[in-house]
Amino acid sequence: MSENPPSQAYALYHPAVQQWIYQQGWERLRDVQEHAAGLIRAGQRDVIIASATASGKTEAALLPICSVLAVRQKQGLGAGVAALLVSPLKALINDQYGRIADLAGPLGLQVHRWHGDAPASGKARVLRAPQGLLLITPESLEALFVRHGDRARRVFGSLRHVIVDELHSFIGTERGAQLQALLHRVEEAAGRRVPRVALSATLGDFGGAAEFLRPGGGTEAAVVCSTEPGGEIRLQVRGYVDPARPPEPGRERADRAAIADHLFRTLRETDNLVFANSRAAVEVYADMLTQRATQAGVRARFLAHHGSLSKEVREHVEERLKDPAAPITAICTSTLELGIDVGSVDSVAQIGAPPTVSGLRQRLGRSGRRPGQPAVLRVYVAEPELNAGIAPADALRPELFQTVAMVELLTAAWYEPPDDTGLHLSALIQQILSICAQHGGARASRLFATLCDTGPFRRVDRAVFAQLLRDMGQHRLLEQQPGGELLPGREGERLLGHYSFYASFHTSLNYRLVADGYTLGSLPVDRPILPGTMLIFSGARWRVLSVDTAQRVIELTAAEAGRPPVFPGTGGEIADEVRRAMFRLYRSTEIPHYLDATARTLLAEGRAAFHAYGHATRRVFAQEAGTLLFPWRGDRIMNTLAAVLGMRGLVVGQDGLAITIRDCTPARLLPVIRSLATGPAPDPVAIAAAVRAKQHDKYDRYLSENLLNLGYAARALDVPGAWACLSDLADCDTVG
Repeated sequence: MSENPPSQAYALYHPAVQQWIYQQGWERLRDVQEHAAGLIRAGQRDVIIASATASGKTEAALLPICSVLAVRQKQGLGAGVAALLVSPLKALINDQYGRIADLAGPLGLQVHRWHGDAPASGKARVLRAPQGLLLITPESLEALFVRHGDRARRVFGSLRHVIVDELHSFIGTERGAQLQALLHRVEEAAGRRVPRVALSATLGDFGGAAEFLRPGGGTEAAVVCSTEPGGEIRLQVRGYVDPARPPEPGRERADRAAIADHLFRTLRETDNLVFANSRAAVEVYADMLTQRATQAGVRARFLAHHGSLSKEVREHVEERLKDPAAPITAICTSTLELGIDVGSVDSVAQIGAPPTVSGLRQRLGRSGRRPGQPAVLRVYVAEPELNAGIAPADALRPELFQTVAMVELLTAAWYEPPDDTGLHLSALIQQILSICAQHGGARASRLFATLCDTGPFRRVDRAVFAQLLRDMGQHRLLEQQPGGELLPGREGERLLGHYSFYASFHTSLNYRLVADGYTLGSLPVDRPILPGTMLIFSGARWRVLSVDTAQRVIELTAAEAGRPPVFPGTGGEIADEVRRAMFRLYRSTEIPHYLDATARTLLAEGRAAFHAYGHATRRVFAQEAGTLLFPWRGDRIMNTLAAVLGMRGLVVGQDGLAITIRDCTPARLLPVIRSLATGPAPDPVAIAAAVRAKQHDKYDRYLSENLLNLGYAARALDVPGAWACLSDLADCDTVG
């Protein structure tokens, strides 16, 4: 290691750690490594380490932790796992395992990995003689408590450090609530407060992230944020036009063909990642690129990588990316977004608008990892051809504007703030069952104290908790003994006995879509669905006739309205600031330098339509068979507005940027908006009661209607934001 600049952190490391640094050929420590060492070594505070991908975050945590553990081990201070590293992905653990073992081995520290695909012998070793560092997923930590609860104190009794990798991937999800509960239970098993270190490249609100890391104690956390300048970024947004005339049978869509042609020409000689927004798109482009490679007779490979593929297939793609023998490009969903080492990727491509700004930053960080290598990102955006029948929203070129807005926010270092407003009742059901299984039963008072009073579910009060226990008893998840102790009931035992119990993923329940007795397919439901709501599916517009929440069936009929927008959204929740940034872009005259010629044309077309329709001053527009409302707000506010308007008897749907109100003129809508804006904001639970499809997470099916309403209101509605928006709509020159 070079003597310049001088390092204070280096002197804090164990001599074997210093030797490891020298062997890596490092010329200096990164700034997060310098600033985190003393804080972590002291072991008094939680620490959040925030810096770009491949900037040494993991080492910033592990170098001081391994130094401390080496000294403790030499002094013979306690048996048991001394450091716990929780990771969101098995593949990430496998990737890190070798690197961490190389660091810890010379210190005499053992490194273990525990996940569904890890060898059983290693897990047995942890239970038999726990020590060193344990790399684990939340699901496997859950399994350890359920299946080996009597050994939890032995395993974690000497724990001194906890590391949470990729913290942003947990915040605001059921899995994140599960992780919070598990870390609380780990400290109960350890019998002490254990300092936590969190790692992330994309945090928009450090205070919120710290509160998530330790509920009720976030103000005490230290934040170590890198101030080092990032590497060179080369960015291009490429525009394409989808012709109105459909392709002939057996021919590729023109926009897709043009995108695939450019991808093939550009990527054929290098290693790359291409992110698409759906598994179907991944398969389509992997096939198109493979066909081009075969026809050209080149050795480049284009392989699909997504969650529906088997573990063996995914691991094969990951290993091929590390192999320099032949160029390979992986076409993937978010499965390769996190910090898995896939070798030296030369560039990243994004097909379609990114789902979030944070996700875009993660994806960009997959390239430019070699010294002196720039990070390269190409974004491909297709918009429909302008013609007389185009939907008004599509004339605004929304996919391009969302992409540019997210790029601009990324360059300004803005990311979606942490969202931990939900009650996470599904995860709470899981944790109640898990604790009962771990301890062979538990009293309601202890469960509430552990999980709600001093635990992570602090938004759940005693009345809601009591109702939840009653719901669980009604569904035979729990049964109460004469002495008052709660045990898993018949249904609870069935859940606990299946391997799927350990997962608490944030997943949307699919509803089957049926029209005239014919099943069209299935759709994950995240937005308010009411009879009369308009849906877009399979390129056509449908009107909802009924919603059967028990059977998860939505009955549809063909709608009479014209062509639907082709860009209803990216599938993720769009933040309020993204839509505000889009609105600013429409009003601006600046042309970003990273747009190609077609993208510049699309930008000009979108701005022309924006001003031609009068969007600068108006929000409500008449259209055939109804009215369009453009609030220019995020999805949560849009959801709330749609539900509230539906409660007033209007037939409402959401089409990306717009809320559609069927069989309603602007003259009829405006008094409704003004009445709502001047009246008191309703209870969010009352709004939720009008929404039919509220089951969203894994165990929501066991919740009573009242708890479903409470959970939906906390998770999906923003009443203050919606009422502020209504006030703006009532005050502006609204009608166009």
